Amino acid sequence: AILGPPEVNITSCPNCINITIRLPASHFRKKGKLQSLIDIYEELYYDITLKSQDGEHKRPRQETTVEVFSTVIEELYPSRNYCVSVAVTASLNKHFIPSPWKCVTADSEARQGYHEVAVAGAVCVSLVIAAVLKCVHAAGFIFHKISLPHTLV
Repeated sequence: AILGPPEVNITSCPNCINITIRLPASHFRKKGKLQSLIDIYEELYYDITLKSQDGEHKRPRQETTVEVFSTVIEELYPSRNYCVSVAVTASLNKHFIPSPWKCVTADSEARQGYHEVAVAGAVCVSLVIAAVLKCVHAAGFIFHKISLPHTLV
């Protein structure tokens, strides 16, 4: 049997990327129940290949005993694009299909802080504009009430 490809999702974090991996489904049944790869092999290994403008870098092999898990690759350059592909193998099965490449840009801590400041600033400016418009309206400078001629009153 060929293992893979696993389902891979990646998100960015400051100077890092967070990788969530779901093991591939198996097609083995036991007493009518679909078996997971963990049921069959007990532990599996996964290899993450990281690709950036510097080239491809294979991470050290890790093992897992769960269906869905996450790992973080840290100490990355901020604002740089990174792609990952994950391959799953078992001690008794070396046949695998790696996941398709998934890419994301690593966040910089400064940019994330800037984003929060920008949103807070926009909210404050909106509140100030609304308050000024309310005061100007209350003072009667805009939206004058149309005064009717005395003969119609």
